Amino acid sequence: MLEALGGEVAPDWPSASVVLANAHGLHARPAKELARVAKASTGEVRVRVDGGTAVSAKSLSRLLALGARRGQVLEFLAEPGTDAEALLGDLVAAVEAGLGEEVEPISANTQPTHAAVPVETNILARAEDTAPLASGDTFKAIAAAPGLAVGPAYVVAQQHFDFPAEGEGAAAETERLEAALAAVRTEIDALISRSEAGAIRDIFLTHLEMLDDPDLREGVQTRLKRNASAAAAWNAQIEEAAAQQESLKDALLAERAADLRDVGRRVLGHLCGVGSASEPSEPYVLVMDEVGPGDVARLDRDRVAGILTARGGASSHSAIVSRALGIPAIVGAGPRVLNLAPQTILLLDGDHGFVEVGPDAARIEQVRVEREVREHRRQEAEAKRFEPAVTRDGHRIEVAANLGNTADAPAVVEQGAEAVGLLRTELVFMSHDSAPDEQAQEKDYRRVLDALDGRPLVVRTLDVGGDKPLPYMPIPAEENPFLGIRGIRLTLRCPEVLETQLRALLRAAEGRPLRIMFPMVGRVEEWRQARDILNRLRQEIPAVNLQVGIMIEVPSAALLAPVLAQEVDFFSVGTNDLTQYALAIDRGHPLLSGEADGLHPSVLRLIDMTVQAAHAHGKWVGVCGELAADPLAVPLLMGLGVDELSVSARSIPLVKARVRELDFVAAQACAQRALALATADEVRASVEAMQ
Repeated sequence: MLEALGGEVAPDWPSASVVLANAHGLHARPAKELARVAKASTGEVRVRVDGGTAVSAKSLSRLLALGARRGQVLEFLAEPGTDAEALLGDLVAAVEAGLGEEVEPISANTQPTHAAVPVETNILARAEDTAPLASGDTFKAIAAAPGLAVGPAYVVAQQHFDFPAEGEGAAAETERLEAALAAVRTEIDALISRSEAGAIRDIFLTHLEMLDDPDLREGVQTRLKRNASAAAAWNAQIEEAAAQQESLKDALLAERAADLRDVGRRVLGHLCGVGSASEPSEPYVLVMDEVGPGDVARLDRDRVAGILTARGGASSHSAIVSRALGIPAIVGAGPRVLNLAPQTILLLDGDHGFVEVGPDAARIEQVRVEREVREHRRQEAEAKRFEPAVTRDGHRIEVAANLGNTADAPAVVEQGAEAVGLLRTELVFMSHDSAPDEQAQEKDYRRVLDALDGRPLVVRTLDVGGDKPLPYMPIPAEENPFLGIRGIRLTLRCPEVLETQLRALLRAAEGRPLRIMFPMVGRVEEWRQARDILNRLRQEIPAVNLQVGIMIEVPSAALLAPVLAQEVDFFSVGTNDLTQYALAIDRGHPLLSGEADGLHPSVLRLIDMTVQAAHAHGKWVGVCGELAADPLAVPLLMGLGVDELSVSARSIPLVKARVRELDFVAAQACAQRALALATADEVRASVEAMQ
């Protein structure tokens, strides 16, 4: 058997050809299915595209590297005298069946698609984005974790690992690799045990799974058999996998390449005897190309003032960890930040994504005073976190918590939450290798209801799709997953999944206040289908103290609010997606994310329409997006008539304190002025003038 994964084959190898019909070519999901079929043979199976170089059909990474597109011809070649010959027909049949995807037949007139010719120059690149930074410069990047930070730049270059290309035999190199993997497992286990936040624990549990990924391990073993050293084999496989992640059109999945490299660096460090760089003794701003979650979790919060990275997005795991630890962070600032001179003083505004280089003494003093004021305000808010949020003229608004991990429910109550305004049930599903059954889900939901002790629980039914798929619920790749099968569109097409979840929720409630809402509703028909399923199940499992509503994330739902308000019990506005869809801006876009502003008058008008319609029919409205925690947005949302603000647990005390500072009548007037303005900047100026 040939061990190499690529190269020429003998001319006498039996072969069979088939045209690839998958709309998006041989991407990750069909490639994985093809590799699975090929692995049924003990003999070697190769595949090539349009007569090119043949690669192993059993290697997921090699299949992806082919870049095969719809209309191109796949030729399979089987090692003579092995069971691979009998598998040729199965491989052709699998491709013709779509490799797990629905495919449209290739017509005779269809021409093969080809990759676009790469453009050498980026016409969007601006001189100010690439010019060296100097004192007095200010620029904007992606706000990833809130807060103000000032301190000298500690620029950490990417770790360099020296290792031989060739090893001392597969057995010896495998032993070295296993020792390094075991050491890293121990390190990650320690990080998990020290992590107080559920979001951090979940990330490191994912890292443990990455260490044992079978495709990753298989690729490394193949390289070891070709006499690569353990370090060379591991590094090559990690970079190949990370590059595949970065090539994906989905920004969220592409950002996970940082997690792969974080795990990869840990293992390489043990293989090469290279330790992590030591921190400076004084408070500093960490500047790196990209910061892995492990890098952030190991930081001393008393010494690191803030984080600035060249790459990354607001939804990257390093950003999530930064927020959980309370470290101000700005990401996606571009490669020029890596050329900052050591000890350059930086000022980070993690709330708005602004960076100031070399601020003068007066500006630094201003920030120091502002930070002291903020800290004093935070301490006062913490002390009053269990008190209700009531304005100076007696108007009360409920402040609830957004919750992902059901195990964190007691913590949000301790922060003063009056309810859970958004339980993201995706994490319940993501923590299982297959769709959790009714009993498993009921246990998770009951845990939250028990912790809330009579406080309301608002649950969002499963919200996954092409942009955030579940491995056991494969969805065909979509050109634009944000406009495709996600949220209620998916679960209505998989009613057994929705019904199981609804049964689990109804059984867990036991008369306690339960609110169920359906995500990504854009048409009245979708709401009615979901409602009818729930009503049928309520005949089987009676429930009291139950309300049923929808999320307002799609502009069409806001425009239809007068109709929907006659039928739902409540609305919950998801401002992250509503802003994205209203302004047609991907909030993770490296150039446009700063323009996806929830304070834009168009977004505020959609919220106003929703509230007006709901209140006309005696229904309540909550807001569960990031906008609900913005100090400038709180008076606007309250003035528009929003009844509930649902925010992260850390934000609850401060949001309550913000409400207590306000006058409801003045907030109403401010909101009405904002609706008549033209830009988000004008809205901000208007709110600031009110204070």
